[in-house]
Amino acid sequence: MPVPWFLLSLALGRSPMVLPLERLVGPQDATHCSPGLSCQLWDNDILCLPGDIVPALGPVLVPTHLQTELVLRCGQETDCDLCVRVAVHLAVHGHWEEPEDEKKFGGAADPGLETPRNASLQAQVVLSFQAYPTARCVLLEVQVPAALVQFGQSVGSVVYDCFEAALGSEVQIWSYTQPRYEKKLNLTQQLPDCRGLEVRNSIRSCWALPWLNVSADGDNARLVLNVSEEQHFSLFLYWKQVQGPPKPWWQKNLTGPQIITLNHTDLVPCLCIQVWPLEPDSFRTNICPFREDPRAHRNLWRAARLRLLTLQSWRLEALCPLPAEAALCWQAPGGEPCQPLVPPLSWENITVNKVLEFPLLEGHPNLCVQVNSWEKLQLQECLWADSLGPLNDDVLLLETRGPQDNRSLCALEPSGCTSLPSRTSTMAARLGEYLLQDLQSGQCLQLWNDDLGAIWACPMDKYTHKRWALVWLACLLFAAALSLFLLLRKDHEKGWLRLLKQDVRKGAAARSRATLLLYSADDSSFERLVGALASALCQLPLRVAVDLWSRRELSAQGPVAWFHSQRRQTLQEGGMVVLLFSPGAVALCSEWLQDGVSAPGAHGPHDAFRASLSCVLPDFLQGRASGRYVAACFDRLLRPDAVPALFRTVPVFSLPSQLPDFLGALQRPSAPRPGRLRERAEQVSRALQPALESYFHPPGTPGPGRWVAPGTGDET
Repeated sequence: MPVPWFLLSLALGRSPMVLPLERLVGPQDATHCSPGLSCQLWDNDILCLPGDIVPALGPVLVPTHLQTELVLRCGQETDCDLCVRVAVHLAVHGHWEEPEDEKKFGGAADPGLETPRNASLQAQVVLSFQAYPTARCVLLEVQVPAALVQFGQSVGSVVYDCFEAALGSEVQIWSYTQPRYEKKLNLTQQLPDCRGLEVRNSIRSCWALPWLNVSADGDNARLVLNVSEEQHFSLFLYWKQVQGPPKPWWQKNLTGPQIITLNHTDLVPCLCIQVWPLEPDSFRTNICPFREDPRAHRNLWRAARLRLLTLQSWRLEALCPLPAEAALCWQAPGGEPCQPLVPPLSWENITVNKVLEFPLLEGHPNLCVQVNSWEKLQLQECLWADSLGPLNDDVLLLETRGPQDNRSLCALEPSGCTSLPSRTSTMAARLGEYLLQDLQSGQCLQLWNDDLGAIWACPMDKYTHKRWALVWLACLLFAAALSLFLLLRKDHEKGWLRLLKQDVRKGAAARSRATLLLYSADDSSFERLVGALASALCQLPLRVAVDLWSRRELSAQGPVAWFHSQRRQTLQEGGMVVLLFSPGAVALCSEWLQDGVSAPGAHGPHDAFRASLSCVLPDFLQGRASGRYVAACFDRLLRPDAVPALFRTVPVFSLPSQLPDFLGALQRPSAPRPGRLRERAEQVSRALQPALESYFHPPGTPGPGRWVAPGTGDET
């Protein structure tokens, strides 16, 4: 869809809107009010302290409406400033309470009490102004005669002249009374710049202003600055924020007329342009021409990213503020659409670049985040996939709790949520009794819980394996019958046997090689980096085992038993054990080699690296490690020569710079061609880059982000 540049050019022409403004002579502020009212302006400004709301004991005057008008305050004919005139409309709220004796006896009260009802009303009205970098408060005293006091009716207005503000600025105005009886009134006034003023020749700051126009240059935007050849000015491009200072993009001092081209991919709604002459106290023109540009909005969403900070905290990162809402969804394997978990969870409004919390007890690779804007899906990312591995073959159970401890369960499927137990023909319904037994026996992982319900993730792999076992059994029976039939054909016997041998060899070569990844859990950021490496290796013909993806088995068996079983299975299948070294792993190995045992509690309960040292070291000490182990470390985090000498008896690779050699060591002897190996190394390197950048340059750090100890890696 082409950008409506012709509308943009009209909006940014030399004089898009002409404002005829009234002139005020003299520097003094003033006030006047409606006929019948009397008003007075205090000589000095007051402190802006609105205080708390207090109850009114009778009828009171309160502001009900604010109205603004732009005027010029002039000291001389050609020396004026822009000023905001404010009219505060007032009304009578509240009523007189009947005296206690009149309520009790039904007669007239003391005549002396009638006087306040016929008295005039007085109020102190505060006007508060805020326009960066100026803020002030003024006090207006207003008196309404008794003849005009009518409960619930407007009594007139009081006008204040006036609040001076800079051209192009935004003025926030509040009004309330002292004491304060109701909420503060608020109004925002956007002041025009020199282009929109009929009397710009009367404002000195407008005289030397560089004129700026935006036009089309193919798909790109062209900034045209019409100034004289000898005039010096500055051009500043920035991203405007709702709160806080703008984010700068670039700034340049220029001379004379200029034409600057902006790439269409750089256009976003909050991209603004500021230009001013290089003179003392010069006025700065600000325009944000791409607010309504559809292409700018598309660019903004393309560049937006979701970032997982901890298990339960995350952030939407974008250049500009966005109206958006987010919810969790469940992504099942197989390419089905991600199913929003609404209800029981709900859509939440989100603020860009602000840390938000998930109401989760545990993370899961199948949990994803959907971000909608104007009821349209804009972003979807499975934030836990990098650290917890690929999608699991789990089914999600939704528990709903009612009164009197009543509860119901349903299984989330592409067709909807199937009640359990159920007689329908879906897979979850057929396995309903088994899933309920798994839930009762504690085999399901609770992801969310509150008074109204809970969410559980139950593994389905064992039932999938049973189903595939029947399929394989049928295939084996068919293969046996086919072999018997071929044996009966003697003239083709040798040829068929030769073909069968080739098929068996090809099948063996195509099987993925088992790989056990061991590391020291230095911190959560390093764990996410390890998870990204394991996920990338899974995309190759490798079967990766890592403790990050086996929390349940690790907790049930214990770290030592879990590692022994994984190591034995990996080596029996001809696989490879990868020792991933970090500063923490080097320190742990040094401690073990010195003392023979590691200090209890030095690492977390899931640290398989610590548990593995008891049987890894004998393999190295007895010379059995070659061909079964490799070592690796990350560039900039640890140098290969910092790995303990005992473990350098096997190849040590630095990642990602030595990825081709590392992947070649993990492949079976029938490894792919060198060209294919380089392609796989580039694929793994691309998958690692976001995790490496997040580790070495955490969000919000101005410098390198992470300090590396001397002797362990290169300084960044």
